[in-house]
Amino acid sequence: QVQLVESGGGLAQAGGSLRLSCAGSGRTLGSYVMGWVRQAPGKEREFVAAISWIGGRTNYADSVKGRFTISRDNAKSTQYLQMNNLKHEDTAVYYCAADFQKTTATMTYPEGMDYWGKGTLVTVSS
Repeated sequence: QVQLVESGGGLAQAGGSLRLSCAGSGRTLGSYVMGWVRQAPGKEREFVAAISWIGGRTNYADSVKGRFTISRDNAKSTQYLQMNNLKHEDTAVYYCAADFQKTTATMTYPEGMDYWGKGTLVTVSS
């Protein structure tokens, strides 16, 4: 069983930055693709970014390209999401996710992920 715990959410002004972390525990995550999915109030879940643990391949939603950067530290079983130039529309609960069979490309379809964190709220004031 894998446990994912997010941290780093909070309140930021538009144009500001936040860094989210997701710490995994319970088993090795070396074969898992990991990523971030967000859900704004009243909206469906939306893919944000994904990263492979072998090779460091990444994938981003068009809405965050050039502003968000996903990275990972395999030794710590932790992934990060550096969010710069935040916009009001980035306001959402951000969930960490991990999946054994998905790729960084298919993570764009967040249904059926193997593991989810409980989420961390990001609020961007305009």
